[in-house]
Parts: sequence; structure tokens; C-alpha cells
Amino acid sequence: MNLIIHYLCNMLTFTPSELPLPKIHQLLLGSVGPRPICFASTIDKNGQRNLAPFSFFNVFSANPPILVFSPARSGRTGETKHTHDNVKEVAEVVINVVTYEMVQQMSLASSPYPKGVDEFIKTGFTPIASEIVRPFRVKESPVQMECVVENVVELGQSGGAGNLIICKVVKMHIDESVMNELGQIDQTKIDLVARMGGDWYCRANGDAIFELQKPLTTCGIGVDVLPEHIRLSHVLTGNDLGVLGNLEQMPTVNEMNEAKTKYGDLDYNLAQNMIRNGQAKEALAWLF
Repeated sequence: MNLIIHYLCNMLTFTPSELPLPKIHQLLLGSVGPRPICFASTIDKNGQRNLAPFSFFNVFSANPPILVFSPARSGRTGETKHTHDNVKEVAEVVINVVTYEMVQQMSLASSPYPKGVDEFIKTGFTPIASEIVRPFRVKESPVQMECVVENVVELGQSGGAGNLIICKVVKMHIDESVMNELGQIDQTKIDLVARMGGDWYCRANGDAIFELQKPLTTCGIGVDVLPEHIRLSHVLTGNDLGVLGNLEQMPTVNEMNEAKTKYGDLDYNLAQNMIRNGQAKEALAWLF
């Protein structure tokens, strides 16, 4: 059974090498998001503190525990960030997560202060000593990760070029207030924020977060096995089809007959409501 692919109209196509740097920068950051924020605390060889946020950031390994962030060169001047310079002098960093309650102070830390200005003082954040590394932690952050810098990968010498700071986590500090009874970080309590394009941020709280069970040990039947009238329905969305495709078994003849007897003639809108209210298996039997 062949899948029908729907092509979007009016797509704009760009070649990065043909665009000015501000344009490709805007398109990339507007497309890739929300991006987690690395609030990086470093020191230079003289012990001067620096605190700065970076949204080119993520976790890349649990064994070993590796975080990577990128303080890119200035698109205007081509100069490297103080954070980048510091980790080359003292290969240690504390990565603090950013919550909604601290987002305004975090934004202030991104100001282009000259070298030697202590952003802890400028922003009003509270520095607390780390246990293993030399840079200080941010007391207000509910998760503080002490890291040693394993490698620095410089991607270029021009403005906008990234510098991948590859960090190994050697100690984590987590506020008990964001933990649940299972010893996990409760995503409804931690209230994280993330970067979007331009001046936009995203708050991971309330209706912005939702649960979706991952098929780690199960295999769904797939959208490709659904009858054409289901796949091409003008009512059912891609998400609706995805829910049906994640079911592990096709409906039996008895289940199909029972659904038809119970609900009568097929109504795609009602079937959609069933899918979205946890009755996907019954909806699929009726749709067949």
C-alpha cells in the first residue's frame, strides 16, 4: 500500500552560502527552537568571574555525561566571547539551567560588558562555590552542573562561527523542590524557559508541555497499513493518523462489527474525538 505524500505549496528555498549572515542567522534561529539555555559560569586565568547565556546547547551523552554549548563569534565584529576565551585558559565551567523566575536577570547577563566586568554583580545573581571545579554556581538556578571541558572545537574564524565547548559533568546539584516522589525532575515544577527566534522565548509550563509515550519497546502498525479512506480523510490530521499508527494491533473482524453496531454509519468527526479522548483502538475498529 503506497503512502500518499502531500506537498506544501508556496515553499521558499534558500541557499545559505548566498545569504547575508544576519539573514541565515535569523532563519536558523527562527526555525530551530525552542532551544535550551546554557547559563555558563567561567573564570579566566586570573580568577575573574564571567556569567553568560547561550542557546546553542544540549545534552549529547549520558555515559559519559556530556553537554555541548557554542559561544559563537560575534556576527558584527568576529570577536570571540569571554566564555570561549575563559575555558581555553581554565578548562572548567558550571552550566546552570534557566527558569522563568530568573529569565530577566539571565537576559541582562547577555549584555556585551567589557572583559573584567562581573556579571554576577551586574545581574544580582548569587555566586556559590562549586565542589570540584573553580567557577561559581548560580544559587538561583535549580540545577547546577559542574563540568570539566573535554575539548573545544572551533568551526571558523569569521563572524557567526561557532565554537563547540564539549563538557563532561562531574557533579550535579538539584533543588529538592523540583523533584517528584520517584526522584525525577518534575517537568511541571521546574518551569524552564527556552530561546526562540528574535526576541522570543518559550516557557515550558502549563499548556505548553504535554506527555507523549515513547514507543521504546513497542512497534506500531504504521500509517502505511491504514486504508486509503482513512489516510486521505479531510478530517483526520497527521497527529490523528500518528495515534492510529502507534497502535500495536489491527482491529479484528469482531471489533469492527461491534464498533459499527455501536456507532452506526461512520462519522469522521466523532472518530476524531474518540482518538483524542483515549479511544483510539475503538475508533480504528469503527474507521475500518
